[in-house]
Amino acid sequence: MNLLLNLVWIIFGGGLVLCLEYLLGGLVLCLTLVGIPFGVQCFKMAGLALMPFGKDIEDLPSAGAMSFGLNIVWALFAGIWIFLTNVVIGVSLALTIIGIPFALQHLKLGMVAFAPFGKRIRG
Repeated sequence: MNLLLNLVWIIFGGGLVLCLEYLLGGLVLCLTLVGIPFGVQCFKMAGLALMPFGKDIEDLPSAGAMSFGLNIVWALFAGIWIFLTNVVIGVSLALTIIGIPFALQHLKLGMVAFAPFGKRIRG
């Protein structure tokens, strides 16, 4: 079932476009030495954006002050906007019964996009 939902997500849910956007953002960020940690997080989110069904997000217990600081920088410059975009899309999809599974995936993407450091994607 997850495979079918992921295929529908890629075609109709915008998964391919989201993945390409995160990959492009990650490549641009990795051009600078300072941007490499943020680019790696973009690559992690690209994988989740392409096929989100069947994947879970877990907080790493070993994430410390460095992850917290990087999450603050990320949230200020990009995370809040990506989070709000995913929430708006998720709420609009939740208005239809067919869109509810996709709305939940957008909310999952939004949670990772707000603070990606110190999180692992399982699945």
